[in-house]
Amino acid sequence: QVQLAESGGGLVQAGGSLRLSCAISGRTFSSYVMGWFRQAPGKEREFVAAFNWSGSNTYYADSVKGRFTISRDNAKNTLYLQMDSLQPEDTAVYYCATRASQFGRTGYVPEQYEYWGQGTQVTVSS
Repeated sequence: QVQLAESGGGLVQAGGSLRLSCAISGRTFSSYVMGWFRQAPGKEREFVAAFNWSGSNTYYADSVKGRFTISRDNAKNTLYLQMDSLQPEDTAVYYCATRASQFGRTGYVPEQYEYWGQGTQVTVSS
């Protein structure tokens, strides 16, 4: 059974940084699309960043481009999201997600991902 577990959230002042981690068990990284999403109160879950299935390409939402960096450690089966220059509008619950099928297309909407972590809260104060 595939399980994802996020960690690293917290409270940070505007302009600060956080690094989120997502540990994956039940299968390896290889050949699966991996991504980060977030959901702010009263808003829909939105795409943040993703790797394509081979890990050779990364994709970012315009709102985080240049500030957030997605990375991975295949040996540790762990996905990361480095978040710099955080702003109050980045406040949300952050989720990591992966698709069920190998060699799948990179997805930008939650419905394209079958496995999800429980989420980790990120709060940015002004």
